[in-house]
Amino acid sequence: MELALTFVIPMYNAASTIDAVVREIESFDIAGGHEVVLVDDCGGDNTLEVCRRLAASARIPITVVAHARNFGEHNAVLTGWRHARGRHLVNLDDDGQNPPREAVRLWQHAVATGQDVVYGHYEVKRHSGFRNFGSWLTNRMTDWALDKPHGFYLSSFRCVSAFIARQVITYAGPYPYIDGLLLQVTQRIDSITVAHESRHVGRSGYTLRRLVRLWLSAWINFSLLPLRIAALAGFATAIVGLIAFLVVLWLWSVGRGPQYGFGWIMSALLIFSGLQLVMLGLIGEYLGRMFLTVNQRPQSIVREVIRGPGHAAH
Repeated sequence: MELALTFVIPMYNAASTIDAVVREIESFDIAGGHEVVLVDDCGGDNTLEVCRRLAASARIPITVVAHARNFGEHNAVLTGWRHARGRHLVNLDDDGQNPPREAVRLWQHAVATGQDVVYGHYEVKRHSGFRNFGSWLTNRMTDWALDKPHGFYLSSFRCVSAFIARQVITYAGPYPYIDGLLLQVTQRIDSITVAHESRHVGRSGYTLRRLVRLWLSAWINFSLLPLRIAALAGFATAIVGLIAFLVVLWLWSVGRGPQYGFGWIMSALLIFSGLQLVMLGLIGEYLGRMFLTVNQRPQSIVREVIRGPGHAAH
């Protein structure tokens, strides 16, 4: 049976926080009914055991999906969308920093305006300085790489219609970037200002490695801009080299040749060799991702699906 709203929550080491989040969602009175889909992305704690107890005791339908290994947040969100039954899907963090009551506001705005995607925009973010900087830089980078309104804030706190979610989950590549996928299928997007709370328990799993992986997914999977920048840099380097050659040739022809030295020659070699390696590395990254996609590296593998007794009533 189709419900009005599904809360999709990817989890990583969420044993100490997920109970409070689910209990708050459970208390809502949503016209048309609502459910929760929890995706355990194989952290190192007992999140799955906590979710089993939640699924068995909750008064609303709860589906717990356990990944076989850690695949990353965006992969986990897509897994959750594949198991959702709501006409709209809201995904939020597992730590309570995205208040579930604000998720309901996203859904209400989406229903009232008919927008396909509604993002939560934080007036004040309670993340660490490093994460805030990373989010800001990611949004500036996606201004160039993605087909979105300049300056539009993309966050992981979003409400999506089931129609759009069904288009996105057909993507089978191992490195999904959900915002890039959403912008490929719709331009009916909006945002509202939402509250953001401080993290009360545990610590964030947001690391430099995850940030770099997100950047690569946003730029390489959904834009040719890096290749064009590399081509432009190579062209500019060739022009500078040609101009330098002509200058040296002219100086030689008038008998005013420059003093040559080992240091100058090696410096030039290092500069040009470095540029070549950067360009080759960028091209190699594209080819490597194409190889992994063609080689059918899995986007995610579901080990187990647990459904609470609330499903029987729906």
